[in-house]
Amino acid sequence: MTVAYLGLGANLGDARQTLKDTVVCLAQQHTITVLAKSSLYRTAPIDAGGDDYFNCVVKIDTTLPARHLLRLCHSIEEHFGRERPYRNAPRTLDLDILLFGDSCIEEADLVIPHPRLTERAFALVPMIELDGEIVIAQRGRADAFLASVADQRIEKVATHQCPLFASRCTSRREA
Repeated sequence: MTVAYLGLGANLGDARQTLKDTVVCLAQQHTITVLAKSSLYRTAPIDAGGDDYFNCVVKIDTTLPARHLLRLCHSIEEHFGRERPYRNAPRTLDLDILLFGDSCIEEADLVIPHPRLTERAFALVPMIELDGEIVIAQRGRADAFLASVADQRIEKVATHQCPLFASRCTSRREA
């Protein structure tokens, strides 16, 4: 099993509900155990136009190798209507692997730790909320990068916790 951190973001449709449903969808996978979910944050788009994003980070334990987890993330994005018309386009769901254990992977379509993790408050702040002492492989403690993203607008969203989410995910956890 490998502990991984996934960044979730959306700014089209009912973005808040999509993120909740995505967490449920992840939890329904027999290869994943959701260990924790950060608060929900509202952030301004970076290097893009469009409405504000809603973001959170999910800590998971998985038996999947990184490449298979990436495929699962893409499949879930497609399930929620993700389209890629151009770089940094608004999206119904963005699901990124931020960290995968202490792995460092540099391939054409898979880079771990996420290449812009230390430059994005919307990923750093919720990840640090889950683990204040988390270390980013080959870069150091995540909290050391907070000062460099202090100018990015990020606001914690007040939410009412509901134990059961109405999920739009069709896959089910295998017993």
